[in-house]
Amino acid sequence: MPDLRLYNSLTREKEAFVPLDAKHVRLYACGPTVYSYAHIGNARMAVVFDLLSKLLRRMYPKVTYVSNITDVDDKIIAASMETNEAIETITRKYEKIYNEDMAVLGVAAPDVQPRATEHIAQMITMISALIEKGFAYAAEGHVLFRVQKDPNYGKLSGRSVKDMVAGARVEVAPYKEYPGDFVLWKPASEKDDASSKFDSPWGVGRPGWHIECSAMSMKSLGETFDIHAGGIDLVFPHHENEIAQSEGATGKPFVRYWVHSEFLLAEGEKMSKSKGN
Repeated sequence: MPDLRLYNSLTREKEAFVPLDAKHVRLYACGPTVYSYAHIGNARMAVVFDLLSKLLRRMYPKVTYVSNITDVDDKIIAASMETNEAIETITRKYEKIYNEDMAVLGVAAPDVQPRATEHIAQMITMISALIEKGFAYAAEGHVLFRVQKDPNYGKLSGRSVKDMVAGARVEVAPYKEYPGDFVLWKPASEKDDASSKFDSPWGVGRPGWHIECSAMSMKSLGETFDIHAGGIDLVFPHHENEIAQSEGATGKPFVRYWVHSEFLLAEGEKMSKSKGN
């Protein structure tokens, strides 16, 4: 079989790809948050990992490629308040447009495209396991992950916990034991749409962003799988937090190869909505 080599962000080395099961390769890529149109910079991730999935299908008898839809998020709630449209109306609209746009670029639909709102039960189960094991704690309707409990926190980004807190815009809140602790569950506000509120053991609220991808990927691919992919901007904090909460909950290695696509550049700068380029 031809040798496939991938740059693994976790080890910072180019490595030969050896799947857990040569009969079934499992790949996950973080998909869009559907509150507005995607731009061509967003599409780079989809194109890159569609290409990787197609290459893997040439090499292995079975590949399961999962790429999610984030349909509960602060940006979505803000869009709903601004337009007076229901959250589900907004998310279904932009999910459809995103998939149509990617098809125009030749991107095949992933084998599984899970929605965050359809995996709340899995998220609650994972959060409960983290609390039971001492990796998380409930405070004022929130549940937070104790980053200092995890001796390996920072292994993907290569940063120490102290460096992360000093160099990042972390939310300083009285209910946090440590400034760098990140949210697994947050309480709903009175302004929130009913479709963004979910019952939980810690009160009505919604999940934090990071726990969504852990729950969705493991539901479709198992507690340990081959490749987790996404844009380079997700290394910290999103993917760092995914590793911490997933391995804290299961006690098993989460992902073997972390593969990231770089930014699309426009005249030497990162293409982004905020820059307007």
